Amino acid sequence: MPYFEDSGRSIYFETAGSPERPAVLLIAPGGMKSAIGFWSSTPWNPIETLSAKFHVIAMDQRNAGQSTAPVTGADGWQTYAEDQLDLMDHLNITKFHVAGMCIGGPYSLGLIQKAPERVLSATLFQTIGRDNNQAEFYAMFDDWAAPLMGSSSAEESDWSRFRENMYGGDLVFFNVDVDFVRNVSTPLLVLEGNDVYHPQSSSILLKDNAPNVTYIEQWKSGEARDAAMLACESFLEMHS
Repeated sequence: MPYFEDSGRSIYFETAGSPERPAVLLIAPGGMKSAIGFWSSTPWNPIETLSAKFHVIAMDQRNAGQSTAPVTGADGWQTYAEDQLDLMDHLNITKFHVAGMCIGGPYSLGLIQKAPERVLSATLFQTIGRDNNQAEFYAMFDDWAAPLMGSSSAEESDWSRFRENMYGGDLVFFNVDVDFVRNVSTPLLVLEGNDVYHPQSSSILLKDNAPNVTYIEQWKSGEARDAAMLACESFLEMHS
């Protein structure tokens, strides 16, 4: 099994498609449990649909799926961005597309913020966002953390600080502000969300503020699903 191991972390990943093709880093849905297996329950699995034309890299985020890492009170969005970039370095991939669903929305924006010269484009499937739902995100974090606490050396205060670093404050996208979005030149493809964790308002905020955005409203079933799959592939090819 392929793992990237460094500094106490063990990040599980899978690859598909030719390494000679443009790279796409996939960041799975599932909130704090973001892991490769969740792609199989989405409207379509991009590992399967993109591997014919792209080099697809899918990963389990730290302490999700088969990945593990220490927990500290300093952990937050930047910790995950470092994991993601370090994995790409491990694979000797300099430039790449990123496609993220759910929590993968802010993760993708965080990668653009941290390494704009490396991200060719970002596809955001129903990004999470803040809209009178902070309690739901705190509860989601606690549900993920509960089974890990017994085997972790982190103190209760570390877990509290970690949770606040992820979901405290008032930023709609948790890790970047709207002013940042207004100045993102990286091409964005945004597929609309419409539930409590993925509010429509956060998708629309991207549509109305990002200067280089393509927007898709319907994408989950029927002809709209088929059209969206083709649109995603065309978007990636255009910006490769």
